[in-house]
Amino acid sequence: MSAISASLVKDLRDKTGAGMADCKKALEESQGDMEGAIEWLRKRGAASIAKRADREANEGIVVALTSADGKTAAIVELNCETDFVARNEEFVAFANTIAQSLLANDVADEDALWALPTEGGKTLGNYKDEILAKFSEKIGLRRFERIITNGHIVDYVHAGSRLGVLVEFEGAGVTETARPMARDIALQVAAMQPQFVDRSQVDQTTLAKELEIYRQAAIQEGKKEDIAERIAQGRLGKFYEETVLIEQTFVKDPSRKVSDVLSDIGKAAGGDVKVVSFRRFNIGEKAN
Repeated sequence: MSAISASLVKDLRDKTGAGMADCKKALEESQGDMEGAIEWLRKRGAASIAKRADREANEGIVVALTSADGKTAAIVELNCETDFVARNEEFVAFANTIAQSLLANDVADEDALWALPTEGGKTLGNYKDEILAKFSEKIGLRRFERIITNGHIVDYVHAGSRLGVLVEFEGAGVTETARPMARDIALQVAAMQPQFVDRSQVDQTTLAKELEIYRQAAIQEGKKEDIAERIAQGRLGKFYEETVLIEQTFVKDPSRKVSDVLSDIGKAAGGDVKVVSFRRFNIGEKAN
């Protein structure tokens, strides 16, 4: 075959973002066939994952999306190694495409997610291979979740896209008037890291562990066991205030509780509204 032209190499680089030398090699290996060269680069990108496996991928972004009616939501954490890649527009576009695909499709697992179609007749997995070929970093989908509700879901993504939240409400619909207040609840989850929605979600194992810690601390302070037990029960109230969402102090107004904000949402919506669940994805934290 004739020599690979510089314009063909440039076209392949524009399509894939791979290096010029890699593009030239791919075209040589595929005898000038563009699709064959792209496939060669994808395979090269996928094959290089093994070399990156021992690296740490603690950077990345979180994307949280909700449908127009607030009935469906998706949240995704996509990791990479450096902030430079995390801020790259192609990496960001890839993360958003994953979230949008998840929002539109119910998938059983990650394999099913990668099999979803995207624009241009490619699968999401093909898109992933292209991204891997463009960046010499460990890149991975750390976790994702899709929620469907009969109530209403509100999303919040903190500046920098390192932290994302979904909050699921039920009861009266979240009206336009109530929406800013509902978003404040999502901001609360982002800022104050509650573990539970209300006391009913606190399991007995967690309670027993906390009580024992408080009890032993009081005994170490010289308190008798019966007194230590009363002190432990009293300190449990502080535990609830710190870890239970509706009992937390409202981050935007310390004179109020989150439960007060929920009451305001209910008034604006024309009926009782309560939080059913929340999801909080923070880059680098231990996934639940």
